[in-house]
Amino acid sequence: MAVPDSWCHTGSIEVQCDAKTAVDYVADGIKQGEWALGSIDRRQIGEDLFEGTSMFGVGTEYIRIRADHENHVIYYDVGHSLDDLRTVNVIRVVPGATLGRPAASCIVTLMSWRSEGTPEDAWTRTCVSHETEMFIIKARLESK
Repeated sequence: MAVPDSWCHTGSIEVQCDAKTAVDYVADGIKQGEWALGSIDRRQIGEDLFEGTSMFGVGTEYIRIRADHENHVIYYDVGHSLDDLRTVNVIRVVPGATLGRPAASCIVTLMSWRSEGTPEDAWTRTCVSHETEMFIIKARLESK
């Protein structure tokens, strides 16, 4: 029996596109506004720095995106203040062939860590939102 992880949530989905296309999409700060429920109406405010509005009414969210294209990893430093951005979300894209899947596919995995003091209902909302975001990413990438 699996033990629930109260500190980290992961969500993964297979996408029918190559890993490079997926990495480019999830590393694009403006396009992230298409799928990140906690930060829509995305605006670029600096190099690799964005702001958006939460669909949940919790205010402005700031995001710094650090993409490691070579390793297919995107780090998202997020927060409600530019002075307090934390790396609590990371996406890793695994090429399909690495896992014995078709070469024209990939697995997109979003990992999120829970900050100390996050209320249970806020953490549940984050987890459910991120699982939904996986389906949005899949739909956007497969419709291209």
